[in-house]
Amino acid sequence: MNLQLSPLIELQKLDLRIADLKEQRRKIPERLEENEAPLREAKRLFQEASASVESLVKDRRGHEKDLEAHEDRIGKMKDRAAQLKTNQEYQAHLFEVELANKKRGEIEEKILLAMEQIEQTQRTIVEVQAKLKESEALFVKEKAKLDEKDQVLASELAELEVKQKQLSGQVDKSLLARYNKLKTTRKEQALALIKDGICVGCRLQLPPQLVSQVKRGDDVHTCPYCYRMLYWEGDPATEVKGAVEHDQAKNLEVGESF
Repeated sequence: MNLQLSPLIELQKLDLRIADLKEQRRKIPERLEENEAPLREAKRLFQEASASVESLVKDRRGHEKDLEAHEDRIGKMKDRAAQLKTNQEYQAHLFEVELANKKRGEIEEKILLAMEQIEQTQRTIVEVQAKLKESEALFVKEKAKLDEKDQVLASELAELEVKQKQLSGQVDKSLLARYNKLKTTRKEQALALIKDGICVGCRLQLPPQLVSQVKRGDDVHTCPYCYRMLYWEGDPATEVKGAVEHDQAKNLEVGESF
């Protein structure tokens, strides 16, 4: 592994973890809002049902007043019956009474309908209240969990940011500046591992010569496709040792041929 990149590799691990923690914290308000949705809906239904009952009660009282006024009119109409002199007046009076009785029946029907609707809506309110209570308890529980998680994430984040600052001080300034610039354009990943001749950052095959140069670890090399700084996790001496063993084996074969 390139010694220049060694602290940067550790720094990138920290940065990626920090980015992950920040993303988790960013999503907490969204999750809180999602968990609150059933509670908001239950509150809305409760408010609607309560408002509906108030409106129905108001309508019923209005109909009851109408009925009371109508009963007074019917009473006065009946009182006038004794004052009627002709059969024609009496027949007209009976017709008025009939219409009045019909109107009274319509008003009474409205009162009964309002009472039925009030009773039905009150049953709905009881159901909604139970759902509201359940939703409130569930939301309080989930909120407590998310608050606790946020505190844990914030604590770890604070610790890692201290380590990040300390580790950044161990990196060459020019190399750190290069790293930070790449990090902003490469989703927090300025360095990429070489695995099986492939840049893990962009998943593209690298030229064999470049892979060999990175393995030697004598300089900082970048991927020609994604421009990330490349590193190899093996020991730089491994490649050299392999080459020496290969040459020795070749010499033995040549010697044996003589």
